[in-house]
Amino acid sequence: MRNSFRLITKYPVTGSIAVLIWVLCLVPIPDNPLGQVRLIDKWTHFVMYGGLCSVMWVEYARRHAPIEWKHAFWWLFAAPLLMGGLVEIVQATCTGGRRSGDWLDFAADGIGVLLGQLIGILLARYLSTRRKGKSAGLNCKNDGRR
Repeated sequence: MRNSFRLITKYPVTGSIAVLIWVLCLVPIPDNPLGQVRLIDKWTHFVMYGGLCSVMWVEYARRHAPIEWKHAFWWLFAAPLLMGGLVEIVQATCTGGRRSGDWLDFAADGIGVLLGQLIGILLARYLSTRRKGKSAGLNCKNDGRR
């Protein structure tokens, strides 16, 4: 429990987005004009999981001075995919027929995760090099005084 609280406080935006995704995927969606758009549900899953992964990388990069790329990649890749699969299983088994789990939704989650990885890694690299430049500039600054 203590580790969960620490993770939530360490990565608040990621946690908020994850909770929002769970809520949006489990509540019944009322009829609306967007329901007529072809594959709107798949696009929604794609955007939600792509955004989640991008934000996860940004928050991770801001918290960790040297990015542990292998460790980060697998956690930031596997966790959203696992969550997407769990959401679909819960939709299929626990919503009383109001929502149905769909393999195509899970595929859209996976494609969103892949795109989010690409965007997130680029953002993390940018933040990492920017931080190195700032810290190097502060450490190498010499104004002639001692």
